[in-house]
Amino acid sequence: MRELVVLGTSSQVPTRERNHNGYLLRWDGQGLLFDPGEGTQRQMILAGVPSSAVTRICLTHVHGDHTFGLPGVLSRLSLDGVEHPVDLHYPASGDAVVRALVALARPGADLRLHPHGAAGEVAPGLVVEPLAHRVETYGYRLVEPDGRSLVPARLDAAGVRGADVGTLVRDGRWGGVTLDDVSVPRPGQGFAFVMDTAPCAGAEALAQDVDLLVAEATYADEDAALAREHRHLTAGQAGALAGAAGVGELVLTHFSSRYPDVGPLVEQARRAAAGSRRAGGTRVRAVDDLDRVRLPPRRRLV
Repeated sequence: MRELVVLGTSSQVPTRERNHNGYLLRWDGQGLLFDPGEGTQRQMILAGVPSSAVTRICLTHVHGDHTFGLPGVLSRLSLDGVEHPVDLHYPASGDAVVRALVALARPGADLRLHPHGAAGEVAPGLVVEPLAHRVETYGYRLVEPDGRSLVPARLDAAGVRGADVGTLVRDGRWGGVTLDDVSVPRPGQGFAFVMDTAPCAGAEALAQDVDLLVAEATYADEDAALAREHRHLTAGQAGALAGAAGVGELVLTHFSSRYPDVGPLVEQARRAAAGSRRAGGTRVRAVDDLDRVRLPPRRRLV
């Protein structure tokens, strides 16, 4: 299963309708928990997400609305007797803050700390890029390797059937038939998480050609001066980022409490995405707490 479980969507402070940040990405056997803000443990209960689903925690930066839920989540892992190790990734400059938060949790979880201080791969298939916020901040990108999809008509024409298909896939050849003869390229699925940043090259690198991009839309376009001051994205900037990067679907979140209705932000993002140099292919939606977003189908290579 590959889906995003939205645990919270508010920036800075929670509201009556929106909890602090929190996003769980189910990716096959992994559960990546991004930026668990205050109240994330309770939101997991409401969403029907067991603590055992969490295998990796990824912090973009150490501001409270992205980290204050960490002690509660770790305590729940311990109370529930979760035995598998949980890897915690975070910016190296926030090490003291992260260790203080970890120290508040009930001991017992098999937690492994992985601070990072530069762009690069931090786990198999998971890379980070620096963003442009008021403190050291990184976004995350998870991409599976490209593969190939078998074409049944080609298999029939080549006379490859039954167990021979498995041999062909395993060895790359069956008799005089190669895997390339009976298959087409299949791009690996990609996911990116861009939070708390001004427009920057790191955000562009993270978003490039992913199927699903989760991005902040803290401010409306008319409040661009506030976005510049606090180093956040407007909705239009998030849309332009996604459109230019060829993103399949853009998920907007991290809304300021000044916008009880985020519909206008969605329209601003849609217009900006449609006006990009790769216009026309990016779907845009806003999410509410407890929404679930399935990863879009893999796109065909042309």
